[in-house]
Amino acid sequence: MFARILHCEVKLEKKEEFVKVVKNEVLPILKKQTGFLEILPFFPEKMREEKVFNISLWATKLDAERYEREVYPRVSAILKPFLTAPVEVNYYNLETTLCEHFVETLAA
Repeated sequence: MFARILHCEVKLEKKEEFVKVVKNEVLPILKKQTGFLEILPFFPEKMREEKVFNISLWATKLDAERYEREVYPRVSAILKPFLTAPVEVNYYNLETTLCEHFVETLAA
């Protein structure tokens, strides 16, 4: 399993609208992508800062790279009005032997 971790800064006054756009516009796009498994958005408990982390899980690195190359520019344009800085993207392999219950739940 492979993860794309995005660090972005959301305008504080746009947080609710950002969530709606991710749910209604971005998530449907992601669900159509080969190898897409799940998205995990993380917001600070107290939204005094704008830093948000989104983890998208992919079956393979190739799936994530294809999405990055072919679809992410469109998603980035959708999200840009809600952000205060460019998105930082990092890639990670998920060591599934350490989170077997999560992987089983995800597969169900």
